[in-house]
This record gives sequence, structure tokens and C-alpha cells, in this order.
Amino acid sequence: MNRALVLASLPFAVSLTGCTCHSTDSTEVGVLTRKLALFGPVGIQDEVYAPGATYMFPPFITDWTTFDVSLQNLSMVRDASKGDRASEDDVNFKTVDGNDIRVDVTVSWQVDPKRAHYLLGRVGRNTNEVKEKLVRPACRSVVRDVLNELQSEEFYVSDKRFEKAARAREMLAQVLEPEGVLVSQVILGEHHFHPEYEQVIRDKKLAEQNTERLKSEARAAAEQAKSKVETAKGQVSQQLAQAAGFLETTKLQSDADFFQSQKQAEALLAEKKAKAKGIVKENEALSGAGGKTMVKLKLAEALAGKDIVFIPSGKGAAGLQLLNLNQLLTTYGGAPEGAATKPDP
Repeated sequence: MNRALVLASLPFAVSLTGCTCHSTDSTEVGVLTRKLALFGPVGIQDEVYAPGATYMFPPFITDWTTFDVSLQNLSMVRDASKGDRASEDDVNFKTVDGNDIRVDVTVSWQVDPKRAHYLLGRVGRNTNEVKEKLVRPACRSVVRDVLNELQSEEFYVSDKRFEKAARAREMLAQVLEPEGVLVSQVILGEHHFHPEYEQVIRDKKLAEQNTERLKSEARAAAEQAKSKVETAKGQVSQQLAQAAGFLETTKLQSDADFFQSQKQAEALLAEKKAKAKGIVKENEALSGAGGKTMVKLKLAEALAGKDIVFIPSGKGAAGLQLLNLNQLLTTYGGAPEGAATKPDP
């Protein structure tokens, strides 16, 4: 029995001494497949081996498979130098109104690490096989079904394209996530109609743009005219206010001048009245005895120092100018009361 036990355990000992190393990169997960039931159940194992590690398994009775779980881009575009295929690979279909269209589509996706063993058993042995056998067919079908709901002109409306791209991502997630593929984003690139239809669309869009431009210019002209009217109103209001202010200032100045002239006239009138009263008072004073006395005084002052010569009257004085002093004194000086006035010879 001991010999039989040793022989039975010999393959196990040999497998332990000949184990091989298997590693995973920083963006890879590993999946183990057992061919013999020496260390566990036969077939693909549910356990997923983490990135960036090294594992040892016996050769011949195990297989090792890795999947890249980093973010991948499936580029289905018209330009062969930018896509995954060396030929035109954009998605072509008909719009809801019957026009042929081709659209560049890029889908961002990655292998779900937890479902790597499922992909190995159902799809392929690496990430590239998963893309070609599962992701590409699903993406082309789903994206085509979503986009052919649009009218031809709606492809020129960015909001419509974004809305359909989001809808395509949601539908792809429903289809692919149960299969072990995570879809991050669907990006719609350039689109191409039939050349003749594209020319019609461009002409129509150009006409619409010109119409909108003319409308904008008309609105701008109207706003400019309105602004000019408001500016003119403001200027007129300002001029009216200035005129009103000038009128009020002139009126106040006129009132001030009139008041000043009135006061000057009143002062001049009062002065003249006072002067006239003075003259009246002076005349009244001079008309009495004091006035006569003053006249006599003035006559005396006028005759002071003058030589008075008395010449007898007669023929000898015929050529002389005679001054009758008595008459002069009587006229300007007044004769004494009760005195009789006699003419001088």
C-alpha cells in the first residue's frame, strides 16, 4: 500500500516542483483554467486575480489568461488613419425621413474585472477578441437604431446629437454590462449626407443664417434708432431745462435791476424833495427881515472898497452913466419903515 501511495502522489510532487510564474500588469486581471481536478474543480475558475501581482501554478494542468481592464476606445470612423480598421468604418444608415447618412462614432468602454471569467467562457480569450466579437457588433447595431430616429436636419442641432449619444450609451449599458463590458461614453463625430443633399442642407442653413442675420441687423437698427430718439429727447429736455433756467435767471436779474432802479429813483426823489424843501425854507427865510438884512450885507460887501463920486446934476453930466444909490438901496435894501422915498437930483 505504501508503494501505491507513493506512486499516486508522484504527479503531485512533480507538479509542485515544476510550478510556473504568471503575472498581471497594472491594468490587467488574470483568470485561471484547470484542466485536471487535482487542486480544485475543472474548468474556468470564478476567482479573478488582481492587477500588478505574480502567481504560481503548476504547468500542463492549468491555463492562464489575462484581460486588459483599462479604458478602451472603439473608433468607427470614416478616416482610416484614425479608426480601428484600415478602411472606412463609420456607421451608415437612413434617417427617419429617408436620407442616407454616415456618422463617425467613438465608444469608450472597458472590461468589468469582476466578469473577466465570464468573458473568457462566453466571448474570447483577451480584450481585443471581446471588442471584435461583442463590443463592435453591439455598438454598431444600437447606435444605428438610436440615430435613425432623427430627422436629417436634426443632425445639425448639437443638443439633439448629444441627447441621442446619451441615449445610445444607456442602451449599450443595458446590453453589454450583463456580459461583462462597462460602457462609459458614446461620442458622435462628423456626419456626411449624400453630396447633393448636403449642398441643399448647406444652402438652406445659409439662407436661415442670412435671415437671422438680417433680423438681427433690423433689431439692432431699431434699437439704435430708439437710442437716438431717446438721446434726442434727452438733449431737448436738457435744452428746455437750460432755457427755463436762463429765463428764470433773467427774470430774477430783471427783478433785481428793477428793484435797484426803483430804490435809486425813490432815493433821488427823496433827495430832490429834501433839496426843494430846503430851497423853500431858504426862500421863506430870505423873504423876511433877515433876508433884507442879508441883501444889504451882500450889497455892502459888493460896494466895499469902491470909490463913490457925487456929481451934481445938470448939463455937465450928460455923457455919464449915473447910479441912483437911493433907488438902489430902496430896491434891494428897502427903505426904513416910515421913511419917505425922495428921488435924488
